[in-house]
Amino acid sequence: MVGPSSQVSKLLLSLLFLLLVFYIFMDVQLYLRIQNYPIERDYNLNSTIMLTNNGPGGGGIVTTDLAMIKSVGYHEQHHWLSCDVNPLCHVTVKAVILDHTNHYLFAPLATIFDNVVGISRSTFITANMISFFHVGVACIAGKMVSSDSLGYRRLGVVLFQFRTFLDDLDGHVARVKKNIHGERSEVGTSGYYIDGLCDGLGCIALLLGMFFYLKNNPPRRGYSQLPLNESILPEPVTRPKTKSMTTKVAKKVVSFTGQLLVSSTAWNRYIAIYQDMLERNDVTPKQFIRQNSTFRSAWFLCVAWMWRIVNVHSLLHLVLLSIFCDKLWDFLKAIQYIGYIILLVVICISEMHVLEAHNFIFNSLSGNNTSL
Repeated sequence: MVGPSSQVSKLLLSLLFLLLVFYIFMDVQLYLRIQNYPIERDYNLNSTIMLTNNGPGGGGIVTTDLAMIKSVGYHEQHHWLSCDVNPLCHVTVKAVILDHTNHYLFAPLATIFDNVVGISRSTFITANMISFFHVGVACIAGKMVSSDSLGYRRLGVVLFQFRTFLDDLDGHVARVKKNIHGERSEVGTSGYYIDGLCDGLGCIALLLGMFFYLKNNPPRRGYSQLPLNESILPEPVTRPKTKSMTTKVAKKVVSFTGQLLVSSTAWNRYIAIYQDMLERNDVTPKQFIRQNSTFRSAWFLCVAWMWRIVNVHSLLHLVLLSIFCDKLWDFLKAIQYIGYIILLVVICISEMHVLEAHNFIFNSLSGNNTSL
């Protein structure tokens, strides 16, 4: 166990603190990036629409948006870090809603790894093959997490984080092969569903490992240490029923599983909605301006930041951290009910913003309701 006086504990706490500082710094840089440059999209298509549109408000907008388009190229050319690995270059809806670890660490590492190894240039290795491979990695990690040894459980945590890196890598390979820049979810494609299926199987492997570990090592709080030789006790000892403890463990794990399902479903839904609403190209010049205005708004950035904290990847990072620190039961107990409340609040706020943003961008011009 990581004790308060342990040197390893102090080192890990220091690294965690530095990581949080790095995330905050990058969030500030991302905010400044969004305020000064438009979101990533097909700018050539939008510039063509603006040049040929003669509707209300068309005059003067073309020059403004073309200047914004040029500013993106200026940002990419003058930033000290190459846009291949710079998470602030290709700013998309999904990138803003993605959790910190995947956006700022694993995504750039996946790009660097691919640049060195050249997986995306291979005609044999596909993104789906990487997805299926990281399911096997997750199964091994889940087996290690179920171990009685804290060392093996920590190794399982590291292995599952490697699986998360592979999950970023398969997405990167798929986008490079299709010449897509920036983070995007291609909703409805076969790769989208295969990736989701493989992610689900990996999570199931981890959850099973958590269940079997807690089942074999139930929390000891509230129980006194029993002598090894029970014959010396004055009266028979009643031990806690194993079936009762297994039921408690199952409830905690099932509750957390439900939170992962709710978070994953809602998170993917809002990525699809915001992508369609803020990155669609079949818009008028004024709608294009309002898309960018909505993307820069404080309300949208607050919604996106909340999903960065409560999306399924963040929940997995938290439970892995609790396993690594040997605090799994405490974490599951603490989040059992409050987790659903937090998710419900974030979903309600997101729904209100989606309705308001949709009305602002599409309905206020002609009064017609544009479907999401």
